[in-house]
Amino acid sequence: MERLQKKIANSGYCSRREAEKLITLGQVKVNDKLITELGFKVEDEDEIKINDILLENEEKVYFLLNKPRGIVSTTKDDKGRKTITSLIDTDLRIFPVGRLDYDTTGLIILTNDGSLSNILTNSKNKVEKTYVAKITGSLKPNELMALKNGVMLDGVKTKKAKVKIKKYDKKTDTSIVEITIIEGKNHQVKRMFEKVGHKVLKLKREKIAFLTLENLKSKEYRPLTIKEVKKLYSLDKSIKNKNKD
Repeated sequence: MERLQKKIANSGYCSRREAEKLITLGQVKVNDKLITELGFKVEDEDEIKINDILLENEEKVYFLLNKPRGIVSTTKDDKGRKTITSLIDTDLRIFPVGRLDYDTTGLIILTNDGSLSNILTNSKNKVEKTYVAKITGSLKPNELMALKNGVMLDGVKTKKAKVKIKKYDKKTDTSIVEITIIEGKNHQVKRMFEKVGHKVLKLKREKIAFLTLENLKSKEYRPLTIKEVKKLYSLDKSIKNKNKD
């Protein structure tokens, strides 16, 4: 048996978080019975309907996109802004894995595979995400160490990060800094720099695990290879731990 939200996500309909919203909003039925509890479990033969439409498994697709500025990393936007899914030419229902801010550029994965999305966004798997930030001022040694060791955000200390100063411009009093984190808190990189007294002027994500932007220009995307998808699945530490038992 499997949790209902996980079953919906694995079908490719949406992410697990979005599936949870559908359930709590009373939009999901199992064998024609309305289900609103997130702990509900289903079997393979159970019939699941979302807004009275039968849920069917979709072909899994995976895209790597170089996100431009001025795009929201959601499937819908109540303010009428352009969404990231509109940049991908597919008839399948896809969603972004994690988010990049409206003014943040760079690497992002879009898919309809809920299982892979959960692997990449689960902090236990320690999937590294590398950003290059243009910030105000220059990082002092104590500020650099604070970023590396973790700063307090919302009462919780961030995990250790890799931080490297790439360049300092005296004329503009700005720095280019590379930072690698394994978490995905809201506006995390910007807030980390703000915590040590520096504002982020520009931010670009250049790497997720082993994936890089390569030759992708802004707005360009490509499908992931089967080999790359398998390698991303291998990042799931829960499977590795089970194999050890």
